[in-house]
Amino acid sequence: MSGHSKFSNIRAKKEKNDAAKGKIFTIIGHELALAVKQGGTDPNSNSKLRDVIAKAKANNMPNDTIQNGIKKAAGALDAVNFEEMQYEGYGVNGVAIIVKVLTDNKNRSAADVRSAFTKGKGSLGAQGSVSFLFEEKGQIILDKEVMDDLDKDFDALMDIAIMAGAEDLIDRDDSYEIITSPADFSTVRENLEQENIPMVQAEVVMIPGNTVSVTEEEAVKNLRKTLDLLDASDDVQSVYTNWEEE
Repeated sequence: MSGHSKFSNIRAKKEKNDAAKGKIFTIIGHELALAVKQGGTDPNSNSKLRDVIAKAKANNMPNDTIQNGIKKAAGALDAVNFEEMQYEGYGVNGVAIIVKVLTDNKNRSAADVRSAFTKGKGSLGAQGSVSFLFEEKGQIILDKEVMDDLDKDFDALMDIAIMAGAEDLIDRDDSYEIITSPADFSTVRENLEQENIPMVQAEVVMIPGNTVSVTEEEAVKNLRKTLDLLDASDDVQSVYTNWEEE
């Protein structure tokens, strides 16, 4: 599930079965199509496309698949009618949830999201009802073991990140997390690429200002039901919560 800053969650996402990986590739394919429609097929002049390509590579999408997706989008611009939408609401125990959707059918995606909240005993809210609890940031995750192999310690990465315009570098248990403003995200990511630094994740996310702990078994069950149902929807692109999972 996107939006969690813990590297263990990101690693788990990458170890999902082939069906889940197929969904990730489908979502990225839609993002490629939208980026091409908005700014053309040349990543040198289309920063949005560059960012989506970087996200595709971080998710191990083959280069041929990426290029085929761009070509397909360029040849079917009139058929590209994806829209980006955001839903907000609360799960049980007041857990804030933001759902970002990329869809060609607003009615279908709205029904999927509403059903997920209802079945998990949560409730959808109006636009802006929970987003004030989050801050939009660029987030780049680096595998600490890989960085050790490259002889890149915390201080070396801090120099690279700050010089590129990053706001912070956080030392996690098994990863480094680079935080940027949304405006500087592309520049920082491109500087890391130029330094040949591989990234586990590179995208703009919603980071909660504070987290909520939920330990009661039934509440945890309902939260997981909502998040699992959202994750199963083909239209849901990312889900962000302020739930601090154990």
